[in-house]
Amino acid sequence: MTINIHSIESMGALDGPGLRTIFFLKGCPLRCLYCHNADMLSFEGGEKWTIDDLVKEAKKFISFYGDDGGVTISGGEPLAQGKAVLELIKRLKKESIHTCIDTSGAPFNKEILSEVDMVLLDIKHTDKDKYQELVSYKMEDMIKTLEFLQTNKKRFWIRQVIVYGFTQNEAQVKKLKEMSKGAEKIELLPYHAMGVKKWKAAGLEYKLEGVKPPTEKAMLALRKIIE
Repeated sequence: MTINIHSIESMGALDGPGLRTIFFLKGCPLRCLYCHNADMLSFEGGEKWTIDDLVKEAKKFISFYGDDGGVTISGGEPLAQGKAVLELIKRLKKESIHTCIDTSGAPFNKEILSEVDMVLLDIKHTDKDKYQELVSYKMEDMIKTLEFLQTNKKRFWIRQVIVYGFTQNEAQVKKLKEMSKGAEKIELLPYHAMGVKKWKAAGLEYKLEGVKPPTEKAMLALRKIIE
């Protein structure tokens, strides 16, 4: 069994607790307007890694993980390579390596959510119509994922990118806080345009060109809501 990998980062400190090895998978069913990894959207290309080799790669850094670190499976969208990702998680856990997925929650995958130690769930928007406008995908799978995490008392963090015209308003962030009951942490991430070149290189139209990142003052005001 193989997994289609875009790239691997060692000693990452931004994708879950502690120091982590991060596997970035190729392919995603969403089309977020602000995506900064447009080169990972397609399920074509990438490099096929066996699960054995991925486990060996993760074990190279096991002495650095400590009590908090481990492996984060990101993307792309890890839930889109369901069977292989589930097997990878099981194998990593046999090696006593903490597992985490960084996901949009789509497609919904009960087996992976049950097995993984922790989830970073990116809630793109709290309004279903704005959600679909922003990512070209219905929000039902994300809701199922969120409700599963809450009902089963799984460990999870919530993330959201703050984009002018979409998520950058107080009412939306207040609703995000209400939706995120049970989360250990809510992270608000400022929109940036560093991925524009990747969109153009892939021959894709970047529809948010000209949209400016939120100011530090705006981000501070929104973060105070979730405190």
